[in-house]
Amino acid sequence: MWRWIVTLISCATFCATPALAGKTLRDVTRVKGQGASLIQGLGLVVGLNGTGDSGTELAMARPLAAALTNMGNPVSIDELANTNSAALVLVTCSIPREGAKVDDEYEVTISVINSAQSLEGGILLMTPLTPRPNSPVYGFANGRLTLPDEDNPTVAIVNKGAQIVRDINTMPNIGASFDLIIDSPFAGWGPAASMASEIDQNYRLSSDRLGEPLARVIDPRTIRVTVPTNERSNPGSFFGHVMETSISGALRKLPAQVICDTRAGIIVMTGDVEVSPTVITHKDLVITTLVDPLAQPLQSESEFAALQTDDTTDSTSAKLQDLISAFDQLDVPPREQIQILELIHKAGKLNARLIIDGVG
Repeated sequence: MWRWIVTLISCATFCATPALAGKTLRDVTRVKGQGASLIQGLGLVVGLNGTGDSGTELAMARPLAAALTNMGNPVSIDELANTNSAALVLVTCSIPREGAKVDDEYEVTISVINSAQSLEGGILLMTPLTPRPNSPVYGFANGRLTLPDEDNPTVAIVNKGAQIVRDINTMPNIGASFDLIIDSPFAGWGPAASMASEIDQNYRLSSDRLGEPLARVIDPRTIRVTVPTNERSNPGSFFGHVMETSISGALRKLPAQVICDTRAGIIVMTGDVEVSPTVITHKDLVITTLVDPLAQPLQSESEFAALQTDDTTDSTSAKLQDLISAFDQLDVPPREQIQILELIHKAGKLNARLIIDGVG
């Protein structure tokens, strides 16, 4: 079997690119009043290989009969008694806090409601999505299902399965001031004060204006930004300028931690995250800090992706940033990267706090 071996070795001649380079205020904050939205609907999955709801379950039989009738094939509920290739499902779509525009596409999650045993091989029929009952339709979902976890076949996803048909605006109006809420993993008096200082410096360097500070810290998670009088005629431009402020310096004040967003496939590191000596096997990957890639491979059909790490501290440890770079080099999907990080953390070899989807 072909197997990739990711080997991290010590070498003082190479310095990894900082994990925090290029991070801006937009990556770690939101405007107060702005948040993610959820649209959902009840849908039907068809094409199941005998693993769907029983046709005697009226909760599924009624909407299936209605769908067939609308397609020009009227049937009675009794005629669906032997059906087991369809399932009634809950379809949910998470809209990011930035909102959505018409024709944007998002992933949807499909969950079994009744007795269906598996959604494998199913196709979701066109499903309207709304934020609440009796509200306008904001999107439609359909498409072929994929099982993200084979051990849980009653939950599936459709990548880009939802298309937005009505704008979803999550951005509050910007007036004389606005509050920035720092994401919990990045909060703290020190980081907040540093971010406020960076906002002031960034604005003054670009505008050559002096005066009272534009940003001040309210609490460890809140920064209040005052919109200058001369900017209030076009607050959107000023807001965009503020959100592009670099906050790499502020993040360096945080303890070592790894923040993962499984839905967006994003991994952010703060501090200097290291991996202790370990060997982890995941599918066709062997991740190790113990094997010298110049030595004989573990298998005759193997390929190394050797990443050099800084040897200025502990030669037995490897930098997590180098491991992430190796994953990217080998085209390992972000979700699998996060799964591997979970394994390393459970083994006690990740020298940092691991936060996944806000939990850690």
